[in-house]
Amino acid sequence: MTSRTDTTGLFPYEYRGCQKEMVELVRDTVKGGTAAVIESGTGTGKTVVSMTGILEATLGTDNKAIYLTRTKSQQKQIIHEAKAISKVRPIVCIGVQGRSVHSCPMMSKDPENATGTSDELSRLCSEYKKDDGTGRPCRYYENIGKIDVQEMLEYIKREHPEPERFADHCLKKEVCPYETVKHLIKHADIVAAPYSFIFMPHIRERFLEWAGSPISDMSIIVDEAHNLPDYLREVMTLEYSMKAISLAEKEAAEWNDPEIHSGLSVTDVTSVLRECLEEALSQYLTGDDGMIPSTFIQDELMDRLGMSSRSLSILYKGIVDRGEMIADIKKARKKLPRSYIRSLGIFLTEWNMSDDETNIFLVAGGENPKFQAYCLDPRAAAEPLRLCRSSVHMSGTLAPLADYTEEIGIPDAAERIFPSPFPPENLRIVYAEDVSTKYDEFNNIPEIYQRMKHHIVSLVRSVGKNTAVFFPSYAVMERFLADGIAKEMGKNPFIERRGMTQLELMEEVSLFRLSEGSVLFAVTGGRISEGLDFPDKDMEMAVIVGIPYPKPTAKHEALRRYYDMRFGNGWEHSSKIPAMRKMRQAIGRLIRSDTDRGFAAILDRRTFNLEDIRAEPTDDPCRNAAEFFGK
Repeated sequence: MTSRTDTTGLFPYEYRGCQKEMVELVRDTVKGGTAAVIESGTGTGKTVVSMTGILEATLGTDNKAIYLTRTKSQQKQIIHEAKAISKVRPIVCIGVQGRSVHSCPMMSKDPENATGTSDELSRLCSEYKKDDGTGRPCRYYENIGKIDVQEMLEYIKREHPEPERFADHCLKKEVCPYETVKHLIKHADIVAAPYSFIFMPHIRERFLEWAGSPISDMSIIVDEAHNLPDYLREVMTLEYSMKAISLAEKEAAEWNDPEIHSGLSVTDVTSVLRECLEEALSQYLTGDDGMIPSTFIQDELMDRLGMSSRSLSILYKGIVDRGEMIADIKKARKKLPRSYIRSLGIFLTEWNMSDDETNIFLVAGGENPKFQAYCLDPRAAAEPLRLCRSSVHMSGTLAPLADYTEEIGIPDAAERIFPSPFPPENLRIVYAEDVSTKYDEFNNIPEIYQRMKHHIVSLVRSVGKNTAVFFPSYAVMERFLADGIAKEMGKNPFIERRGMTQLELMEEVSLFRLSEGSVLFAVTGGRISEGLDFPDKDMEMAVIVGIPYPKPTAKHEALRRYYDMRFGNGWEHSSKIPAMRKMRQAIGRLIRSDTDRGFAAILDRRTFNLEDIRAEPTDDPCRNAAEFFGK
C-alpha cells in the first residue's frame, strides 16, 4: 500500500464486524476531547482499532497519543500493529519501559543491581554519569549528544523494533538505550508505555518532561481497562512487613546501629515496631487478615517509646535522613543506593498521613506478616484521566460500563458495547451441574472433589486437543497436582507456577503451543488467562475449575461495604462481576479469529447465576466436548 498525505483511512486491514464503527468512535472521542468506555469481544482487533482511531485524530496536531498497557506482551502487540499501519502511512511508535540493568552495560556488571527498583537504578545511573576524577564518565551517556535523531527515527519507522531489540541497536552504537528513548519520545506519533508512566506521580512528572507536552495535550488509550480500578488501588496502597523490619535491622547492624533521635537507635524503633506487629496479629488477625484502628501504630509507638506525636514526626524524619545518607554513600561507591532504613522512615511517615476515609488499615498474616493501608477508592489515583485531553478505555470484559465509569471518576463518557464478529457456533460453553468449588462442598465432601477430578481427566483424555485448565487459585491447582492428576491424565501438564519470571512463563507457554494434545495448568485471572493469544490450534479447549470468587477476608469485606455505599450491591461488584470478568478473559483465549473454534467447560453448578457467561447446563461435559469436536 502506498503512503498517504492525509491522516484519514489509516486502518491497515480489511474491516470486519464493527471495526469501522469502533475506529470512528475512538477518532471522534479524541477529536472532541471527551472520554469513551468500550467493551469489545476478545479477538476483535481492539489494539489496531484504537491505534487507528487515536492516530487519525492526533497526527499533525499538538495532541500526543499515549497507549497504556499492563504487560510487555501487550506492548509488543502495539508495536506489531504500528508496523501494519505504517504500510498505509509511516509512523513512529516508541515503546518505553522502566529503567533496567539489562540495557545498561555499566550497571549490569553488578548482579545486585538486577533487584533494583526504577528509582534506585535512576539514582545509581546519575553517579555513573559523573566524572569523579578517577576516569571518564559513562561513555554510553556521553555519546548521547552525538546521536543522529533523524537517523534513529528512520530506523524506528523502517524496523519497528520492540524495546529489547531497540536497546541492542543502541548498544551497538554505544549510546544509552534509556536516554535515547527519552530524547526520541517527543518525536513519536504514538508512545506505548506501562500504566505506571501515567498513574505513578514521580514517574509521570519525568515522562511529561521527556514528551515535551503537558498532560492536557495528551490523549490516552487504556488497554485491558478492566484491570485499572484494582491497579489504581495497588498504587495507592501502603504496606510494611516483618521481613522489611528484619532487613532494616540487618542494615542498622552493618552501619553500627545509628542514633536517630534523643538516644534512640534504629533497632530501638524496629524492635518496638516488631512488637506492634506481633500485638496486632495477636489481637486482630482472623483468618488471613484483620482490621486494625487507623491510629494503632502511632498509639503503640507513643506508648512504648514514651513520645508525643510531634516527637514521633521528628523521629520519622530522622530515620529517613539517616537512610538517605546511607543510600548516598552506596551511590558514591557505585553500589545500588538502597536503604531499608529509609524505607522504614518513609512507611512510618506515610502511614501517619493516611486518612481513614479512603483507606482501611489491616494486619495480614502468613509467612511474612505485614501492616497494610489498603486504598478502597481508586478515583484519586485516576486523576490524570480527568486532566488529559481525552481518554479511551477498552477491554473485552468491562461491563457494567456505567459502574466502571463511576468507579474511576470519568464523567460524561460515551459507553458502547460491540458484539463479537465471529460465528457464535464456533464457541460452545457448558457448565457441569454436579460439582462446585464452594468451600463447604469442595473441601468437606470427598465425592465432589473426586467428581471434579474425574471431569478434568476425562475432558483431557477424550478430545486430544491443546487444553488449558484454569484453577481458581494456586492452592487448588497444587492440591490436584499433589493428588496425582498428571498420572491419571497420562501426560505432564505445563504449569503456570507461583513466582515465575516472565521469561520462565513464556518458555512454558511456548512448549505448550508446540506440543500437540498438550495440557496447560494456569490460574484464572493470572498472566496466561489475560493478554496472551492462542490462535488456531494453540488452544482449543478451556476447562474452568470453579468460579474464582475472592476469599472472604477482612479486606474483601471492607471492599464489599465500599461498593454497597457506592453502588448499592456490594457482593455483586466485589465478587460476582470480578469473577465473571476473569472467567470471560480465560474463555476468550480460545477464539482469536473467525476460523478458530473452541469448547469451554466450567466445572461449577453455580454458573447458572452468572448471566454474562452464557453457558448451558450439562450432566456430561466430556460427551459435549466430543460432540463439538466431532462435527
